[in-house]
Amino acid sequence: MNTAPIKGTKNARRLYEMAVNAPSIDITNRLNNLKAQIERGKMEKARAEANLESYTRQRDEIIAQLAELGVTPENLDAEIARLDQEITENLARAEELLRG
Repeated sequence: MNTAPIKGTKNARRLYEMAVNAPSIDITNRLNNLKAQIERGKMEKARAEANLESYTRQRDEIIAQLAELGVTPENLDAEIARLDQEITENLARAEELLRG
């Protein structure tokens, strides 16, 4: 009886094991990829929530400053137009005064 290993048996066994394990490796890779995407998504969500909180705070501060000036967000455009008109009129009057 010949006890010498058959040539190529070791490689054939390795190839067989790789072929059998390939689907589980692919699934593992896909699962790890999904986990990484979920983690990135969680970080992006946390960053977006922090930004939202910051922007909300800034908006509230601006609305409070406008209220101190007697302006509401709803009439802000009209107030800007009124101030622009007032500036134009005052500049014209100053120019007239300088001309004598």
